[in-house]
Order: sequence, then structure tokens, then C-alpha cells
Amino acid sequence: MNKPRPFEGKTYTLGSIEKGEHCCEAVPHFSIRDLSVSYHGEVVLSDVSLDVYKGCITALIGPSGCGKSSFLSVLNRLSDLIPGEHVSGNITFEGQDILTNNIDVRALRTNIGMIFQKPNPFPLSIYKNLLLPLKEHGVRDKKIQAEKIQQALESVGLWDEVKGRLDSSALALSGGQQQRLCIARALILEPSVLLMDEPCSALDPISSGIVEDMIQKLAGKYTIIIVTHNLAQARRIANYAAFFWMQESVGQLIEFGRCQPLFDSPQNSLTAAYVSGAKG
Repeated sequence: MNKPRPFEGKTYTLGSIEKGEHCCEAVPHFSIRDLSVSYHGEVVLSDVSLDVYKGCITALIGPSGCGKSSFLSVLNRLSDLIPGEHVSGNITFEGQDILTNNIDVRALRTNIGMIFQKPNPFPLSIYKNLLLPLKEHGVRDKKIQAEKIQQALESVGLWDEVKGRLDSSALALSGGQQQRLCIARALILEPSVLLMDEPCSALDPISSGIVEDMIQKLAGKYTIIIVTHNLAQARRIANYAAFFWMQESVGQLIEFGRCQPLFDSPQNSLTAAYVSGAKG
């Protein structure tokens, strides 16, 4: 028996929303419709439909294993690298269907940066961590390289901390500094979107707070989609929230909307139970 999807037949016109130091208009950057993901024939995410708004922070919340990271990886086609993966549905990004075979996946991933749960700097110097992607994308002028590297480090609040030791190993940085370096490495290619898969979960509270503040400062200039299990963090930084849950062993999008109303007056009983701590 077919069950109605959470947003079937609904249209969302959400206006604008203010959060912290930025304000984002409800202009879709991604339009996702009927998205399903499976691995070796096993469905892990089913019938997801929502818009992700330009310049906003969208938090993906819900318990482990309900498809949040799978959803994130489809948005820049990193899921293509997983054997047995199959994606159906439609994802429109900047007016183009990114699930078609003729999409330039390399260009897509340049425009949609990915930050992982655990910092993953290259075993190179701080400077070379940022120089390598520039060289890979054809930036050869040393003056331009230096300017872009400084700008990237300044954008994540790291320049003043490392400008005197750019030739030192990136692996000698603290965990929070390494994560900010990885974010700078993504930003140096001038993307329009940042995908973040629990970027603070491996960090201590102080480092997590620094990264969280930096994410808020990046909003407005970048569209940010962040997976987080920290509900307090989602409430603090996100403009919109999408709540995922397992139903019949398959990940489903249960509720999506502006962040504060979703937490304060959720429309679905599962969402209410989760954000109140009664479930999950």
C-alpha cells in the first residue's frame, strides 16, 4: 500500500528569514524531488522532496542511520564512488539536473565543497594543503596563489594563528584548526555551497564553538547544509531544519521548515518527540 509522502501535494513559499548576522531570501539553490537512494538494492532513503535555500544554513537532524549522510553525498555526486549505489528522482542545482549522465561531475564538486566529520588535512605543510587544489585547477601564478591562500585562511579565522608557520605540517595543528584548514581548502576553489557532515562532532567544546561561529559568518555568502546530532547547535545556527527518521527500516524526510518553528511547534508527532528528547 502506498503511503503519502510527508510533503506530497504541498507547496512551500517561506519568504525570508533572519538569523544572526545574515538574512537569506527563500530562493531555492537546490530543488530535490522524489529522491531515493539504495545500495546493492537495499533502499536507505526514500521519496525525499524539499528545497534548499540560497545563502541559508539548513540543518539535517535525526538519529544515526536514517539517511542524512547519504542525502548529503548525493548533492555533489560523491555517492557515485560507492559501489552498488543507485539514485533516483530529480535534483536541480542552479537550474540544471545534476543526476544526468552528461553533468560535469568535477565542476560540480568544485562548486559544492564537502567537509567531513573528521578533519582530513593532507600530510603536507599548511601552505601546500591549500596550494595543491589551486594547482589542480590551473592556478599557476604565485602571487595569485599567495593571495588566495591568505584569503581562504582569513575567511575561516586561521590566518593570524598560522601566518608565521605556513611551512609547518598541517598535522601539527589542533583538531579545530585542522577542521578550519579543511574548510579553507574547500573555500579556496570558490564554491557556492558547503556540505558539512557533522563537522564539530570530533572536536572539543571550545574548538566546536569556534567552528560554529565561523559557519555562521560564512552564511549568506555560501549555502550551507550541515548534518548535526547536536540539536542545540542546529537551533543556534540554522535557518531551516530537515528532520529525518527511519520508517519500516528506510530513511524518510518527516518534516522540513524554518528552524525555530520546527523546534518550537513541530507539525509531526515524531518531530515533536525527537526534538523534546523523548525519542532518538
